[in-house]
Amino acid sequence: MADKELLDKEVLKTVSRIELSVRGTLDTVMTGAYHSSFKGNGMEFSEVREYMPGDDVRTIDWNVTARTGTPYVKKFIEEREMTMLLMVDASSSSEFGSGKQMKGEVMATLTALLAFAAIKNNDKVGLLIYTDQVELFIPPEKGRKHVLRLIREILYFKPQHHGTNTQVALEYAGKILNRKAVVVVMSDFLDEGFENAFRVLRKRHDVLAVSVVDPREMELPPAGLVELEDPETGETLLIDTGDAAFREAFAREAKRQGKATKELFQRMSIDFVRIETHDDFKETVAPLIEHFRRRAKAARM
Repeated sequence: MADKELLDKEVLKTVSRIELSVRGTLDTVMTGAYHSSFKGNGMEFSEVREYMPGDDVRTIDWNVTARTGTPYVKKFIEEREMTMLLMVDASSSSEFGSGKQMKGEVMATLTALLAFAAIKNNDKVGLLIYTDQVELFIPPEKGRKHVLRLIREILYFKPQHHGTNTQVALEYAGKILNRKAVVVVMSDFLDEGFENAFRVLRKRHDVLAVSVVDPREMELPPAGLVELEDPETGETLLIDTGDAAFREAFAREAKRQGKATKELFQRMSIDFVRIETHDDFKETVAPLIEHFRRRAKAARM
């Protein structure tokens, strides 16, 4: 019992720290940019009022007009409420990190930032955690208490599998989302074969792919002989990081893969943001903030 109470206190402390870290960004730029970036699900009826010269005759409410003998028109407002689904890759590759935070912890922070932005705009937000299968789904709801639960889950959830299958997760999301939603997929996208599933999901939903990478996945330090292990397959490889030619080849290949991933999403017409893990929170989330700023600006034009 004492261990559980200790864990619960640690969980609350971590969640509170993350909430505090995102609050400033939310208050300054994120909430407004998020709100302006997404359109609602259409128009909903608000009320009727008397016809005025210049009104669109297609909006005349003929029932009310016939009953009162005076022309009335229907008034509509934008149905702003949206649903956001946060899809998080919890495969073993997310447990890598060369700084203060692992990639999975960065994804948790991004989840918090997006989830709090959603509820500040009175939107629903849900969570789907996946590996090579869907491991957890929490249906979209509103409210701060719900968001705190999502953050706790992503921080302390223990996946049963190690691999990645983004295709399976996307197909699952497509089946459970009945109305148009904003779907944010956070992963390092090291697996393959998910292109068609992304295209299908994009036909009905607003999809954003967020690629989370660690600096050490792009450039190796000269640390001599190092044994690397693939966290998803368990395969190991002994490399000599003291070899400058090897480090240069490694960096070129990492850059090529990063460019190929970006171009893949461009071909699919899927919004794409690349996040590099940094010890500084603002530096880490800057590309995501800039993405929403650009979307908000485009929406106003």
